[in-house]
Parts: sequence; structure tokens; C-alpha cells
Amino acid sequence: MIITDTHTHLYSEAFEKDQKEMMQRALDSGVERFFIPAIDSSYTQAMLDLEENYPQNVFLMMGLHPTHVKENYREELAQVEEWLSKRKFYAVGEIGIDLYWDKTFLKQQQEAFVYQIRLAKKHQLPIVIHCREAFDEIFEILEQEKGDDLFGIFHCFTGTLEQARKAISYNMKLGIGGVVTFKNGKIDQFLGQIDLKHIVLETDSPYLAPTPYRGKRNESAYIRMVLEKLSSIYNVSEEEIAKVTTENSKDVFGI
Repeated sequence: MIITDTHTHLYSEAFEKDQKEMMQRALDSGVERFFIPAIDSSYTQAMLDLEENYPQNVFLMMGLHPTHVKENYREELAQVEEWLSKRKFYAVGEIGIDLYWDKTFLKQQQEAFVYQIRLAKKHQLPIVIHCREAFDEIFEILEQEKGDDLFGIFHCFTGTLEQARKAISYNMKLGIGGVVTFKNGKIDQFLGQIDLKHIVLETDSPYLAPTPYRGKRNESAYIRMVLEKLSSIYNVSEEEIAKVTTENSKDVFGI
């Protein structure tokens, strides 16, 4: 059984002291494919180091995270563009809009989102979307940019059934992680109405650890709790969930 974690920040400072052991736990749990989203240029070297240590398992994205869109965002976008032109990445991400922490840079976040979508189209890559309290703003831009060349993953999907269907209409898979195991997560109440072909697994580690680890540091090995929950929701084996979601990830990332 091959499990794919489509979104995990394995280079995070949270894993500084035990990254090797954490990776081994994930590999021992059957997680063989790790897709690594970017945040900003300050993390690029750590991402490259991780890839060098696990060349068969780690696949990098490039992008500017919306919460890191600040006064210097154009310099950061120039770095993203430069990296995409000089080596292989598997997606442009994570990109999007986040209005939970700070609305100061909404206009710049919107500009950065559109710019990076167009970079993804230019390089024929998927996008990986970060959306927090910004569904309307995200959908407005996706509507503007929609087409056969727009596809990817709506990372950490926490919306309604209607929003799930709308995201799928823009060629997006839904990234499902620890939230599906939360008592108040709500997505478990309707997820069974979404065909499994639209779902990929993720952890977003070190964030959003699933029950029973909620509130603690998340890691990729904990994707097994997400797998178990989806097995229950869809009433199929964990092996089948792993197989279908890994195939779905291949459709997005091309590997």
C-alpha cells in the first residue's frame, strides 16, 4: 500500500531536532510520496536539502504563501519565477489568499495569486491553493483564470458541500487532512457525497494534527488517521483509499 502525502512542510523548524526519525516513521507507515509546498525564499535551501536527502520520496513545489505576501512581495515573486525557470518543480504552491490573520495585504495577495497562476500555466504545472476565510475572493480569481490549463489541489479543504463542488468545477482536487477527523470539522458530514476521484490525502504537517493528536505537532505518519477516517466515510478499505488517492495525486503532479 503506497500512501501519498500531497502537502507536508517537512523542512519546518518544528522538525529541526528529529527530522530523520520523523521521516522514518512516515516511511514505515507506508507513506512513500511527500509533496512539499513552498512558503517564501527563506525556506528554499531547507527544501533543497530535504530533497537531496530523500530523492526518491520528496517532490518540491515553488511559490509564495499568501501570509508571506508583504512589502517585498514582488522580489519574492521574482525569486519564484527564477526558480521555476531553472529546475524541475511539481506544482506552484502553496498560493492563494488568507484573510484570517491579516487583511492589510489583500490587494497584493490577489495580485500574487493571479501572477503565480499564470506562472503555473506557463510551465504547465498544477497549482496548490491555500484558502482561509477567502472562498469568495479565491473563486472570483479562479473564475477569471479557468480553463483546461488551470488545475491542481484545493489544499486543506474546509468549506461546504457547495464550495467543494465549485472547487472541483475548476479542475481542483480536494486536499483532505486532519480536519476530517475533528468533531467540529464538518466536512466529514458531506464528504461521502463527493466522488473519491476528486480527493487527495494530506497532513499539512506540522499543523492540523488529526485526532487523537489534535493540538500537538503533526507529522506525515499521522496520515494513517486520515486514511482510516476516509475508509469509514466511503465504506471501502484503507488500501482502496490509499490506491485511489495516490492515483489522483499522479493525475495532478504527473508522477
